[in-house]
Amino acid sequence: MTVNISRRNFLKNAAMAVVAAPLAGKLRAETPTAGKPNFIVIFTDDQGYEDVGCFGSKKIRTPRLDKMASEGMKFTSFYAQTVCGPSRAALMTGCYPLRVAKRKNQVDIHPYLHSKEITIAEILKSAGYTTACFGKWDLAGHTQKRYDPSLLPTRQGFDYFFGTPTSNDSVVNLLRNEKVIEKRANMNTLTKRYTDEAIKFITANKDKPFFVYMPHTMPHTRLGASKQFKGKSKRGLYGDVIEEIDWSVGRILDTVKDLSLDENTYVLFFSDNGPWEIKKAHGGSAGVLRGAKTSTWEGGLRVPCIMRAPGRIPAGKVCDEIASTMDIMPTLAKLGGSKAPTDRSIDGHDISALMTAKPNAKSPTKAFYYYAHMHLQAVRAGKWKLHLPRPAKPPWAPPWARHIKPQDVIEIPKPMLFDLEADIGEKTDVAVKNPDVVARLLKLANLAREDIGDYNVIGKNARFFDPQPKRPDIAQWINKT
Repeated sequence: MTVNISRRNFLKNAAMAVVAAPLAGKLRAETPTAGKPNFIVIFTDDQGYEDVGCFGSKKIRTPRLDKMASEGMKFTSFYAQTVCGPSRAALMTGCYPLRVAKRKNQVDIHPYLHSKEITIAEILKSAGYTTACFGKWDLAGHTQKRYDPSLLPTRQGFDYFFGTPTSNDSVVNLLRNEKVIEKRANMNTLTKRYTDEAIKFITANKDKPFFVYMPHTMPHTRLGASKQFKGKSKRGLYGDVIEEIDWSVGRILDTVKDLSLDENTYVLFFSDNGPWEIKKAHGGSAGVLRGAKTSTWEGGLRVPCIMRAPGRIPAGKVCDEIASTMDIMPTLAKLGGSKAPTDRSIDGHDISALMTAKPNAKSPTKAFYYYAHMHLQAVRAGKWKLHLPRPAKPPWAPPWARHIKPQDVIEIPKPMLFDLEADIGEKTDVAVKNPDVVARLLKLANLAREDIGDYNVIGKNARFFDPQPKRPDIAQWINKT
C-alpha cells in the first residue's frame, strides 16, 4: 500500500473529522466531559506471564492487580513482542515492528521509530486528548546518552514526558520533556516517582480527556525497590519490585476513583515481553508457558493483561481470544472518537467487542505472527500454532540464544504444530496428524513474508520514508537461503 498523504495531513484531517462528526452513537451518551473516556496504559518491562497473583503467582502478592481483574477482564492470550524496543513500536503504531519505518531505514534490534510514523498519542491528541508519558521510552535509541532528541515522546504526540530514554541496564538518566534533569538516578525510587508524576498529571487534567502512558522501567534489571517494599516479598528482590508496581497500580486506581473519574476511565495493564530467564532470581516466570524473553515460544510473547473500566468492561470476565498490544491503538482511537490511519497498513484491530464481552465476540486477528527481531519464526491461527523450520541459532539473528534455556534453543528442520488449547506448554508436536492445518498456516506465514517481510525478504507493505537503501541489514541474506 502506498503512503499517499503526509503524517501532518493525517493529523489535521483527523482533528477536523473529530470536530465535525457527532459523538452520538459512537460513545456512551451518559459519559461526562464531552463524551470522551480517559485512557491509562500501564506497561511493565520483562514481567512474566505468571508474575501476577491472578495469573498464578504463589510467592508474589498483587492484591490491587488481582482486584483490578475481579472488577474487569483478564486476557489470557494477549501478546506483545519478544524484546523491549520492538514491543514499544508495536504498541505505539499498531503494527508489527518490521513493518514500521525507522530512521535511515536501519532495522536495529531496538528501533529508532521514524518521525513520520503515527503514534497512538498523536491520534488521541488530534481527538482533543491531553497526553503524557511516564517511564521508559526506548524508541529514540537504546542508549542513555546517544539517543535522538527529535524522536523523544514530546516529538511523537505527547504533551509531557517524565522518564528515561531507554532501559536501566547500568544507569538511568531522567528527563523532563526533553531536558535531562538528573543523571544516574536512584533506581530504587523510579516506580514511586513515575507514579507521583502521573498522579499529578491526572489530577491537573481531571476536567478534560487524557491519555496516560506509563511504561515502567521495572522489572527490567537492574532491579530497584523503595524501602517500603525491599525485603518484603517471598520472591526476593524481583518480587519486591512487582509488589511495588502493584501498589503503584493501586495508587493510580485510587486517584481515578477519588477524582470521580472511575466510570469514565479505561485502565489497561500488560507487559512488554516475557521474563528475562537468565537473570534467575532477578528474573520473572512464564509459568506453564515454554520459553522466555527473546524467544518465540509462548513464554516470550504471551504476557499478563488486565483491563478495567466500570460500566464498560464487565467485571470478573476472562477472555482467551487472541489479542495483542497492536490492537490498543485502533481500539483506543475508536473509543476516543477518532480512527486509526487509513493511508498505511495497520496490523492491529479494534477489540472493543472483546473488551465489552459482546455475545459471541471473536478475535478479529485471523493470524498472529511471531517475529524474533526481523525473523518470522511462527504463526498462530485460533488454537493452532506453527513453528517454522529454522536453525537453532540462525546466523542472521542477534545472539539471543544465551537468554533462553538450552532445551528451547533447538533446530526445527520441519514445521512443528501445537494445539495451544490442549497443550499450552508446546510439548507435543501434532504436525503429522494435522497436515491440512500445517498447510493452511504455512500459507498464512507466506502472506506475512510477502506483506511485512522476513530476514531475507522486504515486505511489499513495509514502510520506508528515508532515501537510504531499504533494509541494509538484509543484503547478505538475499538469495543465500
